[in-house]
Amino acid sequence: MKRYGILDNIASPADLRGLSYEALESLCASLRAFLVDSVSRTGGHLASNLGVVELAVALEREFDSARDRIIYDVGHQSYVHKILTGRRDRFDTLRQFGGLSGFMKPSESVTDPCVTGHASNSVSVALGMAHARTLKNQKYHVVAVIGDGAMTGGMAYEALNNAGTSGEPLLVILNDNNMSIAKNVGGLSRHLSRLRVSSGYLDAKTRVKERLARIPGGGALTRHISRIKARMKRVLLPTTLFEQMGFTYLGPVDGHNLKSVCELLAQAKKMKKPVLLHVMTQKGRGYTPSEQQPEQYHGVSPFDAAAGVPAASGKADFSACFGETLCTFAEKDARICAITAAMPSGTGLNDFATRFADRFFDVGIAEEHAVAMAAGLAAQGTVPVVALYSTFLQRAYDQLVHDVAISHLHVVLCVDRAGIVGADGATHNGVLDVSFLRSIPGLRVFCPSNFAELRSMMSRAIYREDGPVAIRYPRGGEGAFQDDTSAAPIVHVRACAQPEVSLLTYGIMVNEALAAAALLAEHGIEAEVWKLNEIDETTEQTLAQTAAQMADWCVVVEDVVRTGGVGQTMSAQHNGRVDLLNTGDRFLPHGSVPEIYRCCGIDAQSIADFIMQNPTMGEGARG
Repeated sequence: MKRYGILDNIASPADLRGLSYEALESLCASLRAFLVDSVSRTGGHLASNLGVVELAVALEREFDSARDRIIYDVGHQSYVHKILTGRRDRFDTLRQFGGLSGFMKPSESVTDPCVTGHASNSVSVALGMAHARTLKNQKYHVVAVIGDGAMTGGMAYEALNNAGTSGEPLLVILNDNNMSIAKNVGGLSRHLSRLRVSSGYLDAKTRVKERLARIPGGGALTRHISRIKARMKRVLLPTTLFEQMGFTYLGPVDGHNLKSVCELLAQAKKMKKPVLLHVMTQKGRGYTPSEQQPEQYHGVSPFDAAAGVPAASGKADFSACFGETLCTFAEKDARICAITAAMPSGTGLNDFATRFADRFFDVGIAEEHAVAMAAGLAAQGTVPVVALYSTFLQRAYDQLVHDVAISHLHVVLCVDRAGIVGADGATHNGVLDVSFLRSIPGLRVFCPSNFAELRSMMSRAIYREDGPVAIRYPRGGEGAFQDDTSAAPIVHVRACAQPEVSLLTYGIMVNEALAAAALLAEHGIEAEVWKLNEIDETTEQTLAQTAAQMADWCVVVEDVVRTGGVGQTMSAQHNGRVDLLNTGDRFLPHGSVPEIYRCCGIDAQSIADFIMQNPTMGEGARG
C-alpha cells in the first residue's frame, strides 16, 4: 500500500488541532497526492477538490464538523472533508455502486449535514440551520462554502439578501477561483475581480503583520492600522455587494495561505453576526495538468496520473452529435441561437460558441433565467435552442409554464443526460423529465434512440414545430439500434407472427428491449417491440390505437420514475395485462449505468427474466 506521509496518521479532525502550520502544509501536499492517485483510479471531480485543500483543512481544524454544520455548495468539492472525517479507507469505492458518494451524504457520516449535488442552495440551507439553532437554544456554528460559479445562481442572492439582515450568526465562505466549470461570466465575475488584490499585496500585508507582532505594542498598532484602513476603505472604495446585504466582509485572502485562512476563520467564529469571508483559490492546484486545464479536469473518468492525460473514450456521444448538428443548421439559419447554463463543454456547444459567438449565450448557473430569456428571444422571432442537463432543467419548471408554454412560444429544449446518469447518483439522474414535461400543455417531447434520430428530430423541432418542444437524450453514445424511425409517433421495430408479449419503450431503452426480445427467443418466447418517438397530448390516443394491435400482455420499459410515465398511460389503454418496468418512485443509488439498470430491473437480462418468470397471460392491467 502506498504511503502518504503525515496523512497516514490522521484518523479524525481532532488530529489536526495539535499540528504546527508547517505540518499542516505537509498534510496538504499529501492530500493532493492522495486525491490525484485515488481519482485517477475511480474517476470523479478532481480540479475543484485540489483547489480547496487548504480551505478544507482549515475548516476541519477550526470547527468541529461533527457538531458544527459545514455545507459545501454543490458538494463535489467535499472529498478532502470526507478524507479527514474517517472515510479515506473507502475512497477506492468513490462513486462506485454501494460505495462512497461523490457528494455530501448524511447517511455516510454525521459530518455531512445535508445532501448536496446542485449549485446555489447552500446559503439557504445554512440559514435554515442557523434559525433552528436559535429556536432550539443550541450552540453550534453554521458555515456555507459557496463558489463564485454557484454565486451566478439567483437562489444564492435570495438567500444572501435574507441572511444578511437576519441577525443570525452565520459564516458564508466565498471560494473564488474565477471558475464554475467553464470560465465565469457576467457582472458578478467582474465585481469579484475588482475585489481581488494582487498576491504581492497579500504577501506584503502578511509580512508587515508578522513583523509588527514581534515588537512591543505591535498587536495594538496592528489593530489601530486596521481600523484606519477600514475607515479609508469605506470612504475611498465602493461598498461591496455583500456589505450592502448586511454581511461583515472579510478578505480577500489567499486561500492557499493556510495560516491566514485559519486566522480569519477564528476571527469569524467570534463574530455574532452574518459574516462573508472571501477566499481566493486556484482550481486544480498542485497538479500541473489540472492547473492548466481546470475545465477538462473538473469531472474525469479514470486516467493515467503519471501521463497527466484523461483517458479519452474515443466514442462519439449524443452531446457531440447535438453540437455538430446545431452548427450545421446555424450555418444556414441566422435565427438560431444557443443558450446554456455554465455547461458549454458538457452540452457539446464549444464549437458553436466559437463559430457563432454573437448567437451563443452562456448565462452562468441560472437555468430559470436561461429559459425565460429564451422566451424573450422566441417572442421576437429568433429560434432559441436551450441545452441543459435533465436534472438541472427541473429548476426552470415555472419558466417553462409561465414564460414559454402559456404563450406557445417556439423554444427548443435539448435535454441532455436524460434517464440514468450513473456515478453522480440521485441528484443528477434525469428520471423526472418525462413526468414534469408531459404535464405541460402544448409541449411535445421527442425521444431519439440514436444519432440519426437526434438529427432528424432536431430538424423537425427547429423547422416544423411552432411551439415548445423538448428533445431528451442520454449521456454517452448510441447502441446497436441505429435505424432512423423518427417519422412516425410510434413504430414497430421488432415484429412477430404470433407475439406472446409486447414490449413498449422509447429512447435509448429500445436497445435493452430488443436485446431482451432476443434472449426470450432463445427460450421459445415470441416478443415484439414497439418504440414511441414522441410524447405529447396525443400520446393517449396513439397508445389506444396501438394497444389494439399488441399481444394480450404488454410490458412497458422506461428509464424514468413510474409516476407520470408512459406506462401508466398504457395501463389505461390496454385491455389485457400491463406490467411496468421503470426506475420506481424512488431516488436511485450511484454506480455505473449498467449497474443501475440492473438495480432497477430494466436491463435486457432482467426484462427477459421478469417475463420468463411471469408466464401467465391476460390477467388484466396492473402497475
